Amino acid sequence: MTALPLPPVTRHFVDTPDACIHIAASGSGPAVLMLHQTPRSWDEFRRALPMIGRSYRAIAMDTVGFGDSTALPFPDNSIERWAACAFGLLDALDLPRAALVGHHTGAAVAVEMAAQRPERIAAMVLSAPPYVDAARRRAKAGKPVVDEVSRRADGGHLSDLWSMRRPDYPPGDIELLERFMIDALKAGPMAAEGHRVVNRYRMEERLALVRCPARILAPLKDRHAAPHARQVARAIAGADVEEMDDAMVPFPDQQPEIFADAVLRFLHRAYPRLGAP
Repeated sequence: MTALPLPPVTRHFVDTPDACIHIAASGSGPAVLMLHQTPRSWDEFRRALPMIGRSYRAIAMDTVGFGDSTALPFPDNSIERWAACAFGLLDALDLPRAALVGHHTGAAVAVEMAAQRPERIAAMVLSAPPYVDAARRRAKAGKPVVDEVSRRADGGHLSDLWSMRRPDYPPGDIELLERFMIDALKAGPMAAEGHRVVNRYRMEERLALVRCPARILAPLKDRHAAPHARQVARAIAGADVEEMDDAMVPFPDQQPEIFADAVLRFLHRAYPRLGAP
């Protein structure tokens, strides 16, 4: 059977009570909100977005302070506030209910959204979610984080940032690292602070409040998240795990077809739309 053509991607700025939020959207039907990792932007889903848009209204937002969305005051950043801002976006788009797809930091935001307003979340896919509990908060407190580099007039910090991220990217894939660098530089101080925001989140208290169907995608070559996939799944009633061979930290844009297929296989069952393939 011939695959449906990819729908176009359109980009918009949406005013909300907290911020002006930039989104990219593709397709029509029930809404699927896509939430990126730190310090990326909607660009992380650039290639997967229209694939999901074949069946749904896929919306990839820039988290406040990242991409082209405006930032909150620096001390106000938290997973809880980012989740509230995402609900502000859904309200502005007149979307009372949606499914969520979150990768790394975006997975933590998705968990918080499902915990805050369970009646509004139909289903969710958590790709490479962190697991943040008291032990992690103690271990990470006051420590340097990934993407934290000291700016230097000779530009050496750019090389530091590239080298820091290179082990988590496919060997020789310059394009993916360049796209990461663009987002990291645009985020400025939030590139590092976004990781601290995750490390402060009381995630273990929120996971049990999730009521919607959930699937965990575990990129097996993601050294940061893969070890925690089953721990996250055990904390969410009814959640299961799908392991993804060869997938790394940039899974959604490293393997967009595989990522989109995994998302759609789950959503077609958990969040069906009439006539979905």
